[in-house]
Amino acid sequence: MWAVSCLAAAGCTTIAGIDKPYHPADGGTGGGGAGGGAVEDPCTPEEVRCRANRPQRCDEAGRWQDEAECTTEAPVCRGGACVNPPSCAALPATCGLREEESCCATTAVPGGSFHRGDDGTFPATVSDFLLDRFEVTVGRFRTFVDEYPASWPAEGAAEHPRTPGSGWDVAWDEHLPAAQAELMASLVCEELPTWTDEAGANEVLPLNCVSWYLAFAFCAWDGGRLPTEAEWHYAAVGGDEQRLYPWTTSESSATLDPSYAVYGCGMDGTCELADLPRVGSRSPRGDSRWGQADMAGSVWDWLLDSYVEEYPAECDDCAVILSDTDRTIRGGGWRSAAEVLLPSYREPRGRGNHLAGVGLRCARDP
Repeated sequence: MWAVSCLAAAGCTTIAGIDKPYHPADGGTGGGGAGGGAVEDPCTPEEVRCRANRPQRCDEAGRWQDEAECTTEAPVCRGGACVNPPSCAALPATCGLREEESCCATTAVPGGSFHRGDDGTFPATVSDFLLDRFEVTVGRFRTFVDEYPASWPAEGAAEHPRTPGSGWDVAWDEHLPAAQAELMASLVCEELPTWTDEAGANEVLPLNCVSWYLAFAFCAWDGGRLPTEAEWHYAAVGGDEQRLYPWTTSESSATLDPSYAVYGCGMDGTCELADLPRVGSRSPRGDSRWGQADMAGSVWDWLLDSYVEEYPAECDDCAVILSDTDRTIRGGGWRSAAEVLLPSYREPRGRGNHLAGVGLRCARDP
């Protein structure tokens, strides 16, 4: 039987299978974000917190007030302050439309409800979370490699806050390369790796040829985690907007073409690495509701969940966590056919696989 872990807040177990830094559109249903001065929670003067990836400080009247928005120099709010994740600490801001955004740019995804697979019989609800705007680049991953094996995850690292037991399992240690040289060698696959042992022209390409274990370990080291399948799916369809593609806001954008996404390379067997452009190359035209680039095409994203044929019947912040099973990938890639780019499309892959079409992006807790 399939044991599907529902998040602790739900208390259940189910059997189932742009000329400046990007500002995402407002919107979403539900969630816990508060605007400046909103009296939603009692607070103690000078207390700090993060809401919707923006610091807030409690004023003398006991009301939460917004602080300055996090900038490209420190794009992630954590512990009431804007910080730069480890993977971008020494990197220039070279991502985005004008190549001046942090490659660690992160946007808040307000929680709400949607239908998985665009099927009304599979409703789901997710809580607020943060999701990287860009897929993890070669340059970001290089900082992880430079610190390896000190960047190895600890027991329980990167656990989803509402899925007990979803963090790093020490039994997975044997699936990580033992040393830095072995790690770098593992990032070469199918004669189409974006990784290079020395920094060069590929630093803003999406990292590929990375196993699920390494994807998990990187996000843990960088202060994040892998997104659940429900979180990724929700962000890709724009939550309750149930978008056909991540960028679809009107009938005119419901037809896929290469101006929206990177896909279709190599259908005739002639694909080359030069056909895979930098992250965000179709931004902002191809961005999702909350500003994520390349949610369709570029490279597939590894997800936290085990792959099961059918969605869990109930999904309140759900995640499918099974041992010794394939994991789920979504989003399609540069070598994918058009129909694969639909947010509802999903495939299984072995956790130890290193594939030229598969990369990652990290989620973070608000």
